This record gives sequence, C-alpha cells and structure tokens, in this order.
Amino acid sequence: MTTLLVIAKEPRPGRVKTRLTPPFTPEEAASLAEAALADTLHTVAATPARRRVLALDGDPGPWLPPGFDVVPQGGGGLDERLAAAFAACSGPTLLIGMDTPQVTPELLAVEFGTPGAAYDACFGPAADGGFWALGLSDPDPALLLGVPMSAPDTGAVQRARLVAAGLRVAGLPPLRDVDTATDARAVAAAAPHSRFAARLDRLRAATAR
Repeated sequence: MTTLLVIAKEPRPGRVKTRLTPPFTPEEAASLAEAALADTLHTVAATPARRRVLALDGDPGPWLPPGFDVVPQGGGGLDERLAAAFAACSGPTLLIGMDTPQVTPELLAVEFGTPGAAYDACFGPAADGGFWALGLSDPDPALLLGVPMSAPDTGAVQRARLVAAGLRVAGLPPLRDVDTATDARAVAAAAPHSRFAARLDRLRAATAR
C-alpha cells in the first residue's frame, strides 16, 4: 500500500498564497489556504494508505485531522524540500501539495511500485506547467534535486527526469493549482461542495456587502 505525503505551509497571513493578494487581503488569502489545506488533508485521510505524512513548514493547527505523522520541512529551495520530504518516507510514496482542494480519493488511489503493478512512478501535471502529484516507488531524493521549480517547464523537466531514470510513469489527470484569484474561482467551481468553495463564497459575500 502507498504512503501519502502532503507538503504544506502553515496557513499564516503573509506567508501563504501571496499571489491572491490583491484582490484578497493577507488574512483572507491565509483563510483560503487553510480551507484548501483542510480539504486536501481530509481527502488524504479518506484514502486507503500505508502511512499518511505531512511535511509541514510551521505548526499544526485545528485543520489537521488525526492519523498523520507530521515531519518538519527541510531547508533550501523547493526541490530540496521536496527531496527531504520523500527522504522521510519509504516504499511507494505519492506526494501532493496543498493547492488542489478539488482532489479526490479516486485520484489518489493509483497503483504503482507494488508487485504486479504496471508502473514505477506516477505524475500529475498542473495547468500552470508544474505538477500537483508525484509518486515514486522508491522515493529517491536525487530524482528531484536540481529540477527548476515554479517555472513554466517544471513539470516537463520533472517528468523527463523520471523517464531518464528508466521509470515507467503513469499519467494522472491534470489539475489546476490555486495561485491566483482566477484559479480560486475555477477550482471552487470544480469542487462546489468543498470547504474551499464555501470559504470563497463567504469572502465574496462579505466583499459585496
């Protein structure tokens, strides 16, 4: 069975989702980030897994459901922090971030790296050119180190790294990260019953008053 790994920041104003400001205030952006994180963690909690790990920059809050092992993020760039998060795991591990509250247990229940599986890795591209999911049968940090992050070709470079290592890669459906207000509206529309969509609706209603 797979280890599910979430990498996230504590949703504090001014530290998360800064590209949502404006139109949202830092406090509102952090509130949306908290809702997205809560949606993500509860989806992971509802997905069968060998282990559930949260690699966290900051401190846990009431948004954290039971059943997670919390480990601190390492330092350095995002590639180094992702590599360190994988290093805290063993066996087939699927990494996701806190930016896709529309994710479902069905999307996370991918088979790879197990006896009889057709794939050694899985890869979920993001609409912005990055990736929302990365699964490794053997969580080797070297597969991430040096990959340029937050660039238009991040996803392409990361997938090419997997293929160059001789891994058979299963593709997951593309998802949209929440980075901008436009993203937030699109993701809320895709997951209308999520905490994220409800939080966005409340913020919109407060602004309209």
